[in-house]
Amino acid sequence: MARAYATLHSLPRRLDVMATKRHDSNMKATQKRATVYFDAHLHRALRVKAAVTERSLSELVNAAVRQSMAEDVEDLAAFKERSEEPNLAFEAVLKDMRQRGKL
Repeated sequence: MARAYATLHSLPRRLDVMATKRHDSNMKATQKRATVYFDAHLHRALRVKAAVTERSLSELVNAAVRQSMAEDVEDLAAFKERSEEPNLAFEAVLKDMRQRGKL
């Protein structure tokens, strides 16, 4: 018994946070599975946030991707709205700034 205790307590301790919500075996048919590789520090931060917010990693990643795509929709709308505006050459902008004493 003492040997088992010594062996158990001599193992390195792992202090990682584990999310309480796990993959649901009854996933909706609309959900798809993918493998995504995160930077180790980002993955740890996501796991901590998942535990604190009681959300799964998938929920956090889906929300972030949705937000990013919503921003893309806004950007595309702005590009379309300004598509008729004349293009300015970078050199012309610099020349104008220099003439106005901004450079």
